[in-house]
Amino acid sequence: MAADTATPNDTATQPGPAAVAGATGSTGTAGGAGAIPGQRPDRPAAARTPGDRRAASLSPSRAADFKTCPLLYRFRSIDRLPERTTAEQIRGTLVHAVLERLFDLPADQRTPEAAAALVEPQWARLLAAEPALRDLFTAEEPAAVKAAAEPTAAPADAEAEADAPADIADPADIADPADPAELDAERLAGFLASARDLLGGYFAVEDPRRLEPAERESLVSATVDGGELLIRGYIDRLDVAPDGALRVVDYKTGGAPREAFEARALFQLKFYALVLWRTRQVVPRVLRLLYLKDAEICDYTPEAEELLRFERTLVALWQAIERATAAQDFRPKPSRLCDWCSHQAHCPAYGGTPPPFPVIPAPAAGGAPEAPGADE
Repeated sequence: MAADTATPNDTATQPGPAAVAGATGSTGTAGGAGAIPGQRPDRPAAARTPGDRRAASLSPSRAADFKTCPLLYRFRSIDRLPERTTAEQIRGTLVHAVLERLFDLPADQRTPEAAAALVEPQWARLLAAEPALRDLFTAEEPAAVKAAAEPTAAPADAEAEADAPADIADPADIADPADPAELDAERLAGFLASARDLLGGYFAVEDPRRLEPAERESLVSATVDGGELLIRGYIDRLDVAPDGALRVVDYKTGGAPREAFEARALFQLKFYALVLWRTRQVVPRVLRLLYLKDAEICDYTPEAEELLRFERTLVALWQAIERATAAQDFRPKPSRLCDWCSHQAHCPAYGGTPPPFPVIPAPAAGGAPEAPGADE
């Protein structure tokens, strides 16, 4: 069934506050107190080794990695190579945090102004949890970027500057328009303003005063393939109607994809739908993608038969991961997404060499599963 894109005036029935307890899955508490979206432990389990009796685990992010590029899956899940953090990623984390905290307010106080006021406190929380994020706004721009952005001084001006006596003026009295501190403050202000703009997109498509989510930033999990594979991930928001119908909501801070890429965008939500179906015996009525940049809603209604096929796809995907791990053979799959990859230096498609394949020890039988992977 094709996804429907709703207009900002979408009038779908807003589910009430009723909640449904999971049958066998693990879920977070409503509100996710103390959790910071995007700061989830990213420790997906690698493929099992001989003697490992523990269920393997897979998150939507890591499943999507393998589908996108098997070598990317290896770099992230097995080698655990570090990746550069971008302002776009952190902005998404910040907006998710604000939207989670917004529902802590009484319904009549969930206004655009209240959401905007949450931006700076949530940014402070992110910085406290990960001080290195400050480097995104305090590090100087590369010389090549500065050269391209700044006008070139005339030769006469350059000579005069070189010949000027050192005591011509006190440097503290001279306002340098390219001063790093001033530039960084401007960049940070622009970053926070862009987060507020995305929140404006949220209010264009939903009225949070009419909503009482059952769960926010909730960890859900279930086993499939006869208990051999644990699938799990974090749901941005779960709405439960008085009749028990479920609506899974995922916030997207990027632009809405073209129709040809809708299936990729819905992959993560189908993953969650399968978990909820297996744990609560209810097929979600609606899978909703909220595209904040474009102020668009994409609603999709899954069916049980479709989720059965999706389950078989996940099992087959995991079997392919296990075969690749056993053979230590994860091959690159070049695409346009390579432009955003942090690992080109290690990728054979770009003349690089992957690091030596790590030794994966077999954990003790019956050991606890690793922490869930980060799903953005």
